[in-house]
Amino acid sequence: MITVRRALVADAAAIAAVHVAAWRSAYPGILPDEYLAGLSATRQARFYENALIAGAGVFVAALTGEGAGRPVPERIVGFTTVARARRSGLGDGEIETLYVLDDWREQGVGRGLMRAGAEHLRALRCRSAYLWVLRDNGSRWFYQHLGGQAVAEGTVRVAGGEVPQIAYAWDPIERLIAASPAG
Repeated sequence: MITVRRALVADAAAIAAVHVAAWRSAYPGILPDEYLAGLSATRQARFYENALIAGAGVFVAALTGEGAGRPVPERIVGFTTVARARRSGLGDGEIETLYVLDDWREQGVGRGLMRAGAEHLRALRCRSAYLWVLRDNGSRWFYQHLGGQAVAEGTVRVAGGEVPQIAYAWDPIERLIAASPAG
């Protein structure tokens, strides 16, 4: 069973492992191979640990259950980070990251994480939300399917180069919540 919950500091290493695995899966051909190979789960874990200590809005999708009559240790299979918007003009709240392990895609995990993030932003009194996605990321369809409207284009500097990206927005934020029903 998948449960979406607020992340704990103890989840930092598992979140980092998902981050690295998702980047290595999603970005070949978009980002340099040597950059992807050099991603460090240890470095990412420190980043997420500090963010969680600071109270960042991080939510995880955790696999829980039983196997052979015994409880199975919880496994993080996806996560999202959300916060008030870092720049003005696109929305009040920002979905900074959304990563799901390949084996758990197209099973409602992303929707559950998007809903948790959107509800958190709404609790922070954000009336709208947006996110940036790399233009060549094949998962763009997911945000479109959830009703995200393309509202801006730009570039982001990654691995020493400029990479094209697109912003998707939901205004009002209730559109995102409605498109991501509770499981």
